[in-house]
Amino acid sequence: MFSPKGKFAWYELMTGDTKAAGKFYSDVVGWTTHEMPSPTGTYTTFNIGEVGMAGMLTIPGHTAWVGYISVDDVDAHIEKIVEAGGKLWRPATDIPGMLRFAVMSDPQGAAIIIFTPDPAMPSPTRPEPPAVGTIGWHELYTSDLEAGYSFYNKLFGWTKLNDMDMGSMGVYRLFDEGDHKPMGDGGMMTKAPYIPVSCWNFYFMVDSINAAVDRVNKGGGKVLNGPMQVPGGGWIINAQDPQGAMFALLSSNE
Repeated sequence: MFSPKGKFAWYELMTGDTKAAGKFYSDVVGWTTHEMPSPTGTYTTFNIGEVGMAGMLTIPGHTAWVGYISVDDVDAHIEKIVEAGGKLWRPATDIPGMLRFAVMSDPQGAAIIIFTPDPAMPSPTRPEPPAVGTIGWHELYTSDLEAGYSFYNKLFGWTKLNDMDMGSMGVYRLFDEGDHKPMGDGGMMTKAPYIPVSCWNFYFMVDSINAAVDRVNKGGGKVLNGPMQVPGGGWIINAQDPQGAMFALLSSNE
């Protein structure tokens, strides 16, 4: 897996029902699922063709999406993150032939996984946004915008592109992970009161936002916000899958 350092490079759904979740996201986003053996049991990948875009594993009682950020040295980054006020939730662990990873959270409590890929790990070329099924945006809801931005800036080298005034919702900060896209790689904002903890949300590209809304509803999910048009011309929704995991969809087509 080619993993540019300091960038989100993988996404994982933790859920209590992988079969149901696999069908839901396959129907909504257009992925296919592929089961593969792992040291802890079966691991399911969400694919575009033969290429994995995200993964899924069974964790009873815990349902959420989490992102993997690639780093040069997992163990060194654990120390830096803890020194910066983050927390270590699962010590560094090796998956032979694939990666070394650790489960952590930033100082405001948003979960992240840091990892270093094994050089022997396969690295197929992945499609890029706006292709259907790719991950088109990363969004941080945090209890402290300035402190949250400072953490990711110092630990991973992300930079601020622009602050947008969202009125009563406060400031929406666009950030760049280092690849210099015109609109950046994601945004950060102070979380709304109804969001209980700081967290990351990930936007999956779909063919049409209105068609995707229908698929979410038919699949037993729930649209929490939208559809709405955003700067740049795209259309988004924020939603929840039938098991309770929050996710978002993005399309250039209404």
